[in-house]
Amino acid sequence: MTTSLRHIANRIDAGARLSLDEGLALFRSPDLWEVCRLAQRVRERLHGRRAYYNINRHVNYTNICALSCKFCSFYRKKEDEGAYEFDVDAIRDEAGRAQEAGATEIHIVGGLHPWLPFSYYIDMLRAIRESAPRLHIKAFTAVEVVHLARIARRPNDIAGVLRDLRDAGLGSLPGGGAEVFDDRVHDEAFKGKIRSDKWLEVHREAHRLGMNTNATILYGHIESLEDRLHHMDLLRTQQDDAIAAGAGSGRFQTIIPLPFIPDESELEYLPGPSGVENLRMLAVCRLMLDNFPHVKAFWIMQTLEMAELMLQAGADDIDGTVVWYDITKVGGAGTHQETDVNRLRRAIRDAGFEPIERDTLYRPVMRDGATWEVAEA
Repeated sequence: MTTSLRHIANRIDAGARLSLDEGLALFRSPDLWEVCRLAQRVRERLHGRRAYYNINRHVNYTNICALSCKFCSFYRKKEDEGAYEFDVDAIRDEAGRAQEAGATEIHIVGGLHPWLPFSYYIDMLRAIRESAPRLHIKAFTAVEVVHLARIARRPNDIAGVLRDLRDAGLGSLPGGGAEVFDDRVHDEAFKGKIRSDKWLEVHREAHRLGMNTNATILYGHIESLEDRLHHMDLLRTQQDDAIAAGAGSGRFQTIIPLPFIPDESELEYLPGPSGVENLRMLAVCRLMLDNFPHVKAFWIMQTLEMAELMLQAGADDIDGTVVWYDITKVGGAGTHQETDVNRLRRAIRDAGFEPIERDTLYRPVMRDGATWEVAEA
């Protein structure tokens, strides 16, 4: 172990928060495997040999988007080939099928559709609640929430818009849309999208309403290592505030590092991150975000095989069954991107861990086929 890593290891063992300079040392260390071992030390301190998965269903209700982010191959304009939007009845039916199949969560995100009214989103949530009352609805990135506030003609009432969505059935927010919290990167790669202050505001208001949320970081494009660390520092500072608010406040549940996938985007000339970089990034997230309870290896974007490795580098969660996912397509995959419980459990066991099914709030689930209950604490 190098001198710098030995110093960091001592601070980790003492429960100290790592500085940004120490985070940079982790990124630049030639000893990747020691960095992963340090992350695993923290992961096992928090979760032992447990590793989580869930039975979920993703819905991307539209790919029509007012933005044209350079890193994105998902968006379409209304006149483009392949553009789509689902009506409320279609989403209601999908939610019903998900509940019948035993899912505990429906995860809903989409483009910033210029013409769908705010009532569409309220009706969507109510329809899901009516047809599938047991599903936890995790929906709408912070970018979408700001868009919904605009189309509702309440751009300065983020809290009120979130309250309306919650009252209609919204349970929590996903972490998408964060990308990288840096103005230079923002202006070059996703100009027009909300900046870090607005993304953080949306999650802060959700926490104040008692909703838990997730967080992401998109890496491996035009950002620097320092940009990544700044992003993590902003997240852990906001998490400090949420924790200080005490009982009744929501919090960030998990950080999900998302590798940039260049295919068919305006930045496709970039190579994207390597597998080694993916492992290191996840490990550094685990070490820097000391107040985040979970780190997710999102198998859809990492592959299930890489997710297995990441369980040995700081991750404690590999997400769920997914079924239909249109945002990114690794290795030429289509929109039907599904795995089953047996494969998820086998991946976790092969990595040396005990598979634990969870619900959206990370409560263990007891299951008998499609019938399930949250396990008693």
